[in-house]
Amino acid sequence: MKKNYSYCKKNLFVSVILLSGFLIVDAQTNKSPVTPMRKGSVLLNAGVGIGAEYNDHYYKRDFGTKLAVEWGLWQGGPGVITLGPEIGASFSNGGHHNDYHVRTIIAGIRSAWHYGWRVKGLDTYGGFSTGIGFHHYQYRNDHDYDENKVIPVFGAFVGASYFVTPTFGFNAEAGYDITNFQVGIVFKLK
Repeated sequence: MKKNYSYCKKNLFVSVILLSGFLIVDAQTNKSPVTPMRKGSVLLNAGVGIGAEYNDHYYKRDFGTKLAVEWGLWQGGPGVITLGPEIGASFSNGGHHNDYHVRTIIAGIRSAWHYGWRVKGLDTYGGFSTGIGFHHYQYRNDHDYDENKVIPVFGAFVGASYFVTPTFGFNAEAGYDITNFQVGIVFKLK
């Protein structure tokens, strides 16, 4: 658990530093944003990438996928604060002969602060998530071992979307959430 906490703490620190850097740069330019995310907007993003490590097991390869919907609910200074559900999974294999198999399915909520930087179609954001994980660990070697747990999950992330049309774009996200890094697509539903 100590390793997992330390990893989460490092990712949270990096996320806060990046978000702070964005705010300092904007304060120096003193220009208002042009962003696809506005109060009342709804964004849907889906991506695949490197899955987050949960429950302190050894992982050799990670794969993660995530789907999130966010509603622009509040004006937060020059940006918009969103809230919405997310669902996804992280899958891993490990050991000398791929004898560890781990999967964690997560359902949660996330909140983010979105800002556009006066670049048409650009949406940058940072936020936090919390939820519940259904964790399955399986070891097959000299003996069989299966473990199922329900675990709390917490995350922090930063990301950016670039809309190539008014309703469709590409997305990248990093941090410690369901995925550590992912790329995907984003749709503006409203």
